[in-house]
Amino acid sequence: MPIPKAPGTGHTGDLCVPRPTLDNLSCIQDIRVLKRWQLWLGVAISALFLVIALRNLHLGDVWAAMRTARYAWILPGVAVYFFGVWARTWRWDYLLRPMKRIPLRRLFPVVVIGYMGNNVYPARAGEVIRAYVLRRREGVSISASLATILVERVFDGLVMLMFVFVGLPFTPMPGWLQAMVIAASILFFGALALFMTLAIKIEWAETVYGRLIDRVVPARFQAPLRGFAERFMSGLHSLRSGRAVLMLFVTSVVIWLAETVKYWFVMHAFDFSVPFWVLMLMNGIVNLATTIPSSPGYVGTFDAPGIEILSLFGVERSLAASYTLVLHAALWLPITLLGFWFMSRESVSWREFAQAKKSLA
Repeated sequence: MPIPKAPGTGHTGDLCVPRPTLDNLSCIQDIRVLKRWQLWLGVAISALFLVIALRNLHLGDVWAAMRTARYAWILPGVAVYFFGVWARTWRWDYLLRPMKRIPLRRLFPVVVIGYMGNNVYPARAGEVIRAYVLRRREGVSISASLATILVERVFDGLVMLMFVFVGLPFTPMPGWLQAMVIAASILFFGALALFMTLAIKIEWAETVYGRLIDRVVPARFQAPLRGFAERFMSGLHSLRSGRAVLMLFVTSVVIWLAETVKYWFVMHAFDFSVPFWVLMLMNGIVNLATTIPSSPGYVGTFDAPGIEILSLFGVERSLAASYTLVLHAALWLPITLLGFWFMSRESVSWREFAQAKKSLA
């Protein structure tokens, strides 16, 4: 059933963007300029990380290691990885249940399309795309979906930190690693505390955001923004239960252990071996690094930390680079291709993706 449009707006069901008028054309132009700056900032950061990754590398040695790799080991790695994606789908279903119970077979394509969006758009736009496709298919509001997605990201970050903490006692501690761990700890533990406070102290949260909206937001935007905030709060419902929080954490551990097993399988394609906890450490560090703005596909922000971590544990730098580049491709390509296929099957157009990105601008 079509979702009705809010009066005077160009989008449906959530915080809507008013149609262009003389009053808001300058605001729209500012948003477009900001998006261009976000893109170029991401490209610049990726270029910096690539320079770090490629320093002191003999590219001929990197290519030689890639040519002689035993690529059959990637196949079981991909299978385990998709088990992790299925576990991620179950976790999202668990978060969405207070709003709507959706069969996993219907939710899985939405998750994969979101992965694909993250891989081909900058600034993790796939998360907005995932929420947009879910509204299109199941009628769940974008704002409530985004709240559940943010909760997912917080638990992912906490598990990444746990993986890092497992390896830290045995790891040389360069300054960049120490700074990353401190910054990530503040970010993710702070976000968890904030979301749990909002979920538990509902009346207090409503009072706070209500006063902020009344005092700061122009009158014509107050009603839609208040509705957005109310739907966002509904997406935090699962954090009100200690059992639910435990389930989310355990599921997140399963998801990221499955991905680390893929790291382990791909390692067998190359002529080196490190303990499993080193791969857990690498997984934690590279995924924390990919929260930094970068070009689409996390170019550089994935590769440079991965090479550095393996080098710390005695893996020759060219071999570490070969492994990291192949691993990056093996993580990126299968889920992206499947996402394109699901997008085609669902008849979702690139134009709609652009609308999804604008819908919360």
